[in-house]
Amino acid sequence: MKPEIEEDTLKVQMIPVHRKSSTTYVFTTKSESKPTKPILLLVLGLFLSIAITLAFLFVLYMILLSGWNLRSSFRYSVVFDAGSSGSRAHVFRYWLESGKPVFDFGEENYASLKLSPGLSSYADNPQGASVSVAELVEFAKGRVPKEMLKKSEIRLMATAGMRLLDVSVQEEILEVTRGVLRSSGFKFQDEWASVISGFDEGMYAWVVANYALGSLGGDPLHTTGIVELGGASAQVTFVSSETAPPGFSRTISYGGVSYKIYSHSFLHYGQDEAQEEILKSLQNSAANKDGIVTDPCTPKGYVYDNNSVLAAGNYSACRSVTLAKLQDGKENCAFEQCSIGSTFTPDLQGKFLATENFYHTSKFFGLDEKDWLSEMIKAGKSFCGEEWSKLKEKYPTTKEKYLDGYCFSSAYIISMLHDSLGFALDDERIEFANKAGEKGIALDWALGAFILNTDTTISAYNGRSRKMLG
Repeated sequence: MKPEIEEDTLKVQMIPVHRKSSTTYVFTTKSESKPTKPILLLVLGLFLSIAITLAFLFVLYMILLSGWNLRSSFRYSVVFDAGSSGSRAHVFRYWLESGKPVFDFGEENYASLKLSPGLSSYADNPQGASVSVAELVEFAKGRVPKEMLKKSEIRLMATAGMRLLDVSVQEEILEVTRGVLRSSGFKFQDEWASVISGFDEGMYAWVVANYALGSLGGDPLHTTGIVELGGASAQVTFVSSETAPPGFSRTISYGGVSYKIYSHSFLHYGQDEAQEEILKSLQNSAANKDGIVTDPCTPKGYVYDNNSVLAAGNYSACRSVTLAKLQDGKENCAFEQCSIGSTFTPDLQGKFLATENFYHTSKFFGLDEKDWLSEMIKAGKSFCGEEWSKLKEKYPTTKEKYLDGYCFSSAYIISMLHDSLGFALDDERIEFANKAGEKGIALDWALGAFILNTDTTISAYNGRSRKMLG
């Protein structure tokens, strides 16, 4: 009879086996029952659920980490363009790729604000310049995180309006602005508030044009030149293979490529400054003859504050006086060729973009980009020949302070680009524009200043920096 075995004891059966010489016992274990199939599936499902949850959490973590790393790599830079008509703050948010600053003009990465008047208007009251600069600083601080202020550079660059003032007056105004910038919380050095040269202004505009077009960092022969018509000066800048006299060219480097650039700023030849000087010249001539001044560059019927000036509105006569202004002194040209006055200008090479008042006047007249110079003459003749009262009715949304100047600008543009610089009226090399490239980047020289003066190394925020300017 087999012994009973309890459930909690070792399950063993002892079976006696009888042999002749002796008795032997054999021990065997009773096999345990296997887990059922539903239990295995339950365990497997639980394991898979945990694995999927962990994988999801890992992916989510990597996404968040990636976004944090991108955001933490953002840098900020501020440039104040202190022009003749006003000061504009440009606030850039950017990052670095291959040592080059990269950014776009979306609302999160770029902002600007312009305030009038320009710094040069404070010549008699330098302390007054602090008000607009302080307001622009507050605007910039609103776009830069607090923790990034001390690492973010702020620069103030004054242009032609300030260049017209005596150096002592310039310095008084600049010292006032430096005081504001020192206490702004941004990274600032006194030399970062300055009056830049006309060469620099033209060079910066050239940089932004070619950055926008994607040619910066490429073949120098495939770059695009730029001509600007501001209020107090005009700039001409392009890559030239000719040997230029000292002071007319400079070499800059970008992306390992060197560019030999011709650039010149024609001070006093900006649209506003030129018109004012031409009118003064006409008044001086009339004073010598005790006569009334006839101004051919303002539409008939326009009433001046000075009753001794009579608006005549004659396009051909306006072309004559503007050309005389541009060619004055050319007989003193000491070089093989001069374009405006006695200033050396090499042969034009490559394509060109015409910006600022070249663009604004062309858009006002609704000109097509093709043959726009020849169309400018037709538009100018028609506009200059209209009575002032009819022009105000025809252009009710245009401010009068701008409207009365389009007769002059239409003639001055042709006298400068065609008669002086040598562009043909049907020249396909030159287009008017205020933006360029697929992204429509604004052709503002301040962007070029940002590119060439921006720190481009990882260690730049720790005190060491390398600029793009060579």
